[in-house]
Amino acid sequence: MASSETTGTSAATGQDPAAGQDPPGASGMQFGIFTVGDVTPDPTTGRTPTEAERIQATVAIARKAEEVGLDVFATGEHHNPPFVPSSPTTLLAYIAAQTERIILSTSTTLITTNDPVKIAEDFSVLQHLSGGRTDVMLGRGNTGPVYPWFGQDIRAALPLTVEHYDLLRRLWREETVDWEGKFRSALQGFTLAPRPLDDVPPFVWHASIRTPEVAELAAYYGDGFFANHIFWPASHTKQLVNLYRRRFAHYGHGTPEQAIVGLGGQVFMRPKSQDAIDEFRPYFDNAPVYGHGPSLEEFTEQTPLTVGSPDQVIEKALNFRNYVGDYQRQLFLMDHAGLPLKTVLEQLDLLGEEVVPVLRKEFAVGRPADVPAAPTHASLLRARRAEEAEGESGATKSDDEGNTEAR
Repeated sequence: MASSETTGTSAATGQDPAAGQDPPGASGMQFGIFTVGDVTPDPTTGRTPTEAERIQATVAIARKAEEVGLDVFATGEHHNPPFVPSSPTTLLAYIAAQTERIILSTSTTLITTNDPVKIAEDFSVLQHLSGGRTDVMLGRGNTGPVYPWFGQDIRAALPLTVEHYDLLRRLWREETVDWEGKFRSALQGFTLAPRPLDDVPPFVWHASIRTPEVAELAAYYGDGFFANHIFWPASHTKQLVNLYRRRFAHYGHGTPEQAIVGLGGQVFMRPKSQDAIDEFRPYFDNAPVYGHGPSLEEFTEQTPLTVGSPDQVIEKALNFRNYVGDYQRQLFLMDHAGLPLKTVLEQLDLLGEEVVPVLRKEFAVGRPADVPAAPTHASLLRARRAEEAEGESGATKSDDEGNTEAR
C-alpha cells in the first residue's frame, strides 16, 4: 500500500499523519484563492501577457498564497482561449514541488468531458507528489464547444456527470473494477495505478453556480458542495446550499448542519475604499465574463463581489454565514481581468495579513462543536483508521462471544 508515512512526514501538514496533525484551518474553516487562468489585456496599459507569462504568474501567485498563510490554492480547467489552465494537475504538480503546506485543488475538473480513468490516475499521482495536499472540485463546464472537442454532447451533461462520477468513485475505492456504461468503453478487471495515497481518495467537492442536480449528487454521496456564487445574489446561493444540506441529511450522512459546504467570492482591496473602486473599475468594465453589463456598483450590491477596504471585505464575508450557515471552505478570486501580477501579490498581502486572520477568529465564534472541520488527507486517514479499528473490535467481540457460547 502506498503510504504518506514512507518518509515519516506528510507534505500536507509537515507532520506525521499518524500523529493527528492537520494543516492550518483544519480546526474549522479553510481560506484560499482560486484562479480561472484568463489571459486578458490590462485595460490601463493595453498590454496582454503571453501565455508563458500568465502560467508563471499563476505559479508565483500560488507560492505567495502559501507565504501569506492561506490554506488552499485552486485552479480552473479550460480548453479554449483566452484561458491557459488546460492541464490542471500538471500545473498543480509543479506548484507542489515549490510549496510545503498549502492544499492544492481544482476549482473545476470537467467530469463531463474528461475520462474518469484519467482523472483517477492524474489525481492519484498528484496525491503522491504532494504528500496528500490534494483534493478535487468537479464541475460540468458551461462552454458548449468544448464538449464535441472531447467527443461528448452538452445536452448529455447531467447523465455524463452522474455516470462518470460513479466510475471515478469505484476506481479510487475498488482494487479491481468491472464496469459498463453508456458514455465510454467498458472496463474488465481494471486496476488503477497508482492507487490513492494511503488508499484514501482525494476529498471531492461538487461545484455549481446554478444546477440543483449537482447539489443532489454531492448530497447523495456525502461529498462536499461548493457554491461558486460570484455571479448570483445571496438568495440563489442560499437556496442551493439549503437543498444540499437537506438532501445530505436525507441520505443519512449527518444533520444538515454537518454537510460540507464551500463558497466562492471575489474581492479587490486597498486601504482606502475609494482607491480600490477607482483602481478596479477599468478592470471590471472590461472583464471577459461580466464586463459591459451591470455597473460595478450594481454588481457589488447584488453579488458577493467586494471592492473596498479590508474591513469592508471582512464585513461582507462574515455575512455569508447568515445565509448558508457554518461552512468549511472560502475561496476568493483575485487574479483575473488583466490585473498585473504586482497588484495581485499586493492583494494577497492584504488578504493574508488583514482579512483572513480576522475571518478565522470571527467564524470560530459560536461555531457548534458538531460542525465538522474542512476535510484534509490527514483527517480522512484518521477516520478510515478509526472505522477499521471499530470493525476489528467488533469482530473480536463476536469471536469472544462465540467462544463463550461454545464453552
